[in-house]
Amino acid sequence: MQPAAAPPAPSLSEAFLYWLKLGFISFGGPAGQIAMMHTELVEKRRWISEHRFLHALNYCMLLPGPEATQLAIYIAWLLHGIPGGIIAGVLFFLPAFALLSLLAGSYLAWGGVPQVAGIFYAIKPAVVAVVLFAAWRIGTRAIRNEVLLAIAALAFVGIFFYKVDFPWVVLAAALLGIIGGRIMPAKFKGGGGHGTAHKQYGPALIDDDTPPPAQARFSWVKLVATTLVFVLVWIAALLLTGGAGTLRDMGEFFTAAAFLTIGGAYAVLPYVYQAAVEHFGWLTGPQMMDGLALGETTPGPLIMVVTWVGYLGGVTKEVLAQPVAAGLAGATVATFFTFLPSFWFILAGAPLVEATRGELKFTAPLTAITAAVVGVILNLAVFFAWHTFWPEASEAAPFTGRFDVLPLAIAVAAFLALWKYKVDILKVIGACALFGLALSFVR
Repeated sequence: MQPAAAPPAPSLSEAFLYWLKLGFISFGGPAGQIAMMHTELVEKRRWISEHRFLHALNYCMLLPGPEATQLAIYIAWLLHGIPGGIIAGVLFFLPAFALLSLLAGSYLAWGGVPQVAGIFYAIKPAVVAVVLFAAWRIGTRAIRNEVLLAIAALAFVGIFFYKVDFPWVVLAAALLGIIGGRIMPAKFKGGGGHGTAHKQYGPALIDDDTPPPAQARFSWVKLVATTLVFVLVWIAALLLTGGAGTLRDMGEFFTAAAFLTIGGAYAVLPYVYQAAVEHFGWLTGPQMMDGLALGETTPGPLIMVVTWVGYLGGVTKEVLAQPVAAGLAGATVATFFTFLPSFWFILAGAPLVEATRGELKFTAPLTAITAAVVGVILNLAVFFAWHTFWPEASEAAPFTGRFDVLPLAIAVAAFLALWKYKVDILKVIGACALFGLALSFVR
């Protein structure tokens, strides 16, 4: 029997405790994180109705950046205004930031210990499998015809063979989407989304017909003022990084990366890799793979791998004399500038979304970008593969030298576990880590 009345409004402290808890248990990637929020906020607590939840989610899915984080900010903002949105957003990634910073420091201190090296030896092929599985999973949803398949193939060829930078791949795909949407609209029809709500869980605090709260009323003055505040915060934070140097480079780069995270974290990882490894030299390719593996096993969005990149980059470039302080400075800068745009997208844009509440659909350019993302992720899988299976290879000759068969066997087993047997990513990486640890004692 459904409840007859909406629940009482939660206090800010009650909401704080929920968002804090979510930050510690938000494993499973965006799908798992969104499912957790739906179960708790729609079904159990009834803070928001199914329709309003999905409406917010559809908007967040159109944005660059981690959609689960942005959804948490959106719902908390509806409940408690700007303070609620900031609290939810920060708590969503803060536990992962602390944990990845601790892991990065430990990795630099003890990564050469045989047992630790053995663990990462077996984790690397698991990462290849995870990224390849991500390409397959996204591809089955995004590539619905031969035109989108061609866009994905062109993206792979461009970035792998011709070293085209990720932003140009996104721009080219968007242009193809604009043109294709006009001359062959049937090929670029947006799919997916989250449709219309069908389930009911009883009256919600923010129900289908609940008027938008005061903070959600749209005005152009509010939009311009909010945007101006964020621009000033960004400029002030960039000035705090000092003059020309590593921290300033990180601030500028991770801001740009935040606006390019279309299609999920896997889509922007090649861009992060290109810059962090090849251009700036903040860390090595194998270190990036290790960070991705650890990012998969910690709570929070996968884009939190930027914390790892920032920490290792701060230490490598010696931004401060003390290594731990240097690492934390780099991690803080990378994380802050990556997530700042997410807060702007919601706190500035959500009032407009609330004012024009209705079905949001993917545009033709976004459909094309999503297809291109599949090719980009496949490139990342191949790139990681030659680092793992050909450990003596170089950038100029990626598939030469000694071929290591055991990592290939681990990668195949991990992919089958993910694809055929639907084993959780965390369990797959954990099993590979235990195998690597055992292997270190017999070698």
